Amino acid sequence: MPALTPSRPTPPAVPEVSLEVVEDTTATSRCDEGYLRVHRRKLVAHRPGAQPSERFAYDVVERWNQDAVAVLPWFVRAGEPFVVLRTAVRPPVALRKDPLLEGPVPFPQGAREGVLWELVAGLVEADERDADGFSRCAARELAEELGVHMEARAMRPLGGAVFPSAGVIGECIYFYAAEIDPAARKEPEGDGSPLERDAAITEFTLAQALAWCDAGQLPDAKTELALRRLDARLRAAREAGTP
Repeated sequence: MPALTPSRPTPPAVPEVSLEVVEDTTATSRCDEGYLRVHRRKLVAHRPGAQPSERFAYDVVERWNQDAVAVLPWFVRAGEPFVVLRTAVRPPVALRKDPLLEGPVPFPQGAREGVLWELVAGLVEADERDADGFSRCAARELAEELGVHMEARAMRPLGGAVFPSAGVIGECIYFYAAEIDPAARKEPEGDGSPLERDAAITEFTLAQALAWCDAGQLPDAKTELALRRLDARLRAAREAGTP
């Protein structure tokens, strides 16, 4: 994988992927079936010392595996920290009913089609729902998506968990950093998903990736958060004189 310098204005081109809707069963489906389920409820908010609120409607999206892990692979070459990102196809972005509006900062190539540069990430399985299981999940995703095989104990927590879309879904993302040996990377195993085929995998300097975040060229939120957390951790370690 080629080393890059912090002067490149935009990320490398992402693979061209277009999604075709060959069947839409929305009109004949119930909201309580399928992988994602919409629960439509009437709520009342209670606060100490106040009257209950009026009844109001609220929709919540749920899935059986609400939690996910995100793993930022990194390494040091010639004293410079590098990170490894991969591309992912996100149908909800590509199939938006309303097109993406052009803001003051243009979207990067591929974003409108739902193809984004991201860190390794995946859903927590039923047998991984504890602190040790999260580490196992992180190691599994690293092998599946990047082709890097490491022990679960080598996964390092990277700050606290976050709720990325708390107003819609209770998904919680747990962050990890993994210091890898880039020379040991093999062909990713994958999980069989058609969306993972032909994903691009490339290494960048951490400084380059952060510059792209500042320029709006890495619009995936969990990826920017992980990059900034890793940068803060490495800076703190340098200031403390620790490796």
